Amino acid sequence: MTEQGEWSEPEAAAPAVSAAVTPADAADAARLVAFGLQPKLQPARDQEYAELLRRYREDSPFARLADAVAAGLGLVVLEVSPRAGMAVTAAEDSVFAVRMGDYARRTAADSGDRFLHGLAHLAVAAMAFPRPEDLADDGYIGRVTVNGVDAFVRQACRRLEERADEQGMNTDPATDAPGLEAAWRIWVRRSATGATKDARRLAGSTTGIVGKAAAFLTDSGFLQRTGDDNGGTYRTTARYQLQVRDMAGSAAMAELLELGVVPVTDGTASLMPAEDTEDLELVADAGLPFHS
Repeated sequence: MTEQGEWSEPEAAAPAVSAAVTPADAADAARLVAFGLQPKLQPARDQEYAELLRRYREDSPFARLADAVAAGLGLVVLEVSPRAGMAVTAAEDSVFAVRMGDYARRTAADSGDRFLHGLAHLAVAAMAFPRPEDLADDGYIGRVTVNGVDAFVRQACRRLEERADEQGMNTDPATDAPGLEAAWRIWVRRSATGATKDARRLAGSTTGIVGKAAAFLTDSGFLQRTGDDNGGTYRTTARYQLQVRDMAGSAAMAELLELGVVPVTDGTASLMPAEDTEDLELVADAGLPFHS
């Protein structure tokens, strides 16, 4: 009887076999990740997406499986929720990674322009979420305009010029020199709108560069266009907040914020002189949400 009792124990564990991952489970997990790679798709408007999100939250083995599928594709899961869907970002070695160099080459061949495109993305992020508490608040919605971002960068450039003068460093370096101290020289020399007779915005102008960044972020599900005033008005999405949270520790972002962005009640931001801080390096490929 004892021997039979001992041999009966494996039979008691048999039901666990039925909980093994099935091909259908793997397909569902991959489907959820595929939904996550469609940034404009809202769970509230797709029943299958909403159901898979519910399963992820309620079924731990399925959640682990979906996380593993994402990891295998070089994706990092930032959040899985009804507000953001399955929000993922690409790791540096992922086939889905977008690189600043590739992005800039589609818009201009000049190395200075490549640098400016990265700076424009950093400025949009800084304007959209100027305070740490804005990034921490899930209900916070940032608002930016193309002209406002350009004005912010130009104001930052003036502050950087003043700092360079104070430190006796106001020389004329090469346009590909790293650091925001060099960036202001490139940005302020560029026309804000271009040289057309009707002052239409040119792609190589600074507002053209910011407009390109805003359009890219909109296509990527990070911003939503809300109007045409001030060169184009935009509001942030939950995905963009998660993206900026993930990248907020970068040296480039820190250096820009160290210049002193403070929020005001109308939802815009202004630049105030900051205390002297140690210089941080901004590499030429820096930019959200890109990899260098």
